[in-house]
Amino acid sequence: MVRLFQFALVPALSLAATAFLLSPIPVDAHAAPAAAAPIVRIENFTFAQPVMTVKRGTTVTWVNGDDIPHTVTAKNLAFKSKVLDTGDRFSFTFAKAGQFDYFCSLHPHMAGKIVVKA
Repeated sequence: MVRLFQFALVPALSLAATAFLLSPIPVDAHAAPAAAAPIVRIENFTFAQPVMTVKRGTTVTWVNGDDIPHTVTAKNLAFKSKVLDTGDRFSFTFAKAGQFDYFCSLHPHMAGKIVVKA
């Protein structure tokens, strides 16, 4: 009798485990997709997004699309890139809320601003 019980129990447990694994997992259809990392493009001697607002903890990346070198330098010296050649990138993570004005130290007329919200 014990053997009969064991043989009947194993398939029943296997069937229950399979049903559990194949059951649909609820998904919140209204969940927001993950936001893409913010990018500031450097094009035609300008920062293509001259003002950008982000949340604290966000990493912003600047990408030089010009065929001329540029830099990204905060006026308060919170960050400073090396000279960025064509295709080079510079990233900075904004840990504090506030306003961060920046410019290109090679072409000071190029300016932008990152506003960081708490």
